[in-house]
Amino acid sequence: MVLGLRESVCADDAERLIKGLLNQERTALARTITLIEDESPCAEEILKEAFRHRGNSKIVGLTGAPGVGKSSLVDNLVSIIRDEGSTVGIIAVDPSSPFTGGAILGDRVRMRSRTTDEGVFFRSLASRGHLGGLSRHTGDVVTLMDAFGFDYILIETVGTGQSEVDIMLYAHTVVVVLAPGMGDDIQAIKAGILEIGDVFCVNKADHPGADKTVSVIESMLELNKDWKWKPPVVKTVAAEQVGVEDLLEQIKSHLEYLRANDLMDKRVSRSYRASLEENIRRETVDKVLRCAIKDGVLDVMLDEMLKGKSDPVTCARELVRKYLCGKEI
Repeated sequence: MVLGLRESVCADDAERLIKGLLNQERTALARTITLIEDESPCAEEILKEAFRHRGNSKIVGLTGAPGVGKSSLVDNLVSIIRDEGSTVGIIAVDPSSPFTGGAILGDRVRMRSRTTDEGVFFRSLASRGHLGGLSRHTGDVVTLMDAFGFDYILIETVGTGQSEVDIMLYAHTVVVVLAPGMGDDIQAIKAGILEIGDVFCVNKADHPGADKTVSVIESMLELNKDWKWKPPVVKTVAAEQVGVEDLLEQIKSHLEYLRANDLMDKRVSRSYRASLEENIRRETVDKVLRCAIKDGVLDVMLDEMLKGKSDPVTCARELVRKYLCGKEI
């Protein structure tokens, strides 16, 4: 009886939030994102409906090492986008607190301008240990913001510096942000950044070594002779609001290139596949862990590992076979 009541309340809440989301009610969007982060069952129905209404937003990702000024660039881009009359949703993925699991920096610290602008919506997501510079819920939040109807969605990755290539799975256009004097030329090669960048931005271009950094990037890009779209390299000084308009124009040029050459569907399909794979992992891993904890099997296996009678690989395969496959794998 209690379970049935809970399901009824959840269904009513989901219906109300879906209606609010499609009517561009900011409180509905904020509440739904919270449900997703909390992995509430109510979020599933909302996401299913939201997916049917996505497909109109321009999705731009900004990635790069800590200290290159990604947040300042986002702040400046938002101001220019709003001055042009377009709306924008921002997703900033922050490191997680080891105690709460929440985003450490939070919304107010990150966003310095347009805090009361109804055409701007900002949300910090905790990475919660998820690799690739994003949160496991990034794709879901992009779906919600797209369905909400923002003209632009900006995604800023967590500044881990070496594992941020996942942004290409969700963004139509990826901006790689670097800064002079930070060893970024070496890091770019290590992280495979050259392969994911559609636009390169050398921020803090008023610092010594900026021209050298630009030259290094351009030289490395020249090694690829098969560019259909050759990524431009833009110099900016976000702190002085210099060069950011040019950066936005290059972003727009890339988006137009995708549309003109029928490549947008390929990018969208890549995003859909990433969301599908993430949901499969979530469904399978969560199911195995829930069942193993409920049955007490997880504690038994941990005890066996402590005693040296088993190991994580063997235990993991046994759990998958027991709760998912029901046969040898």
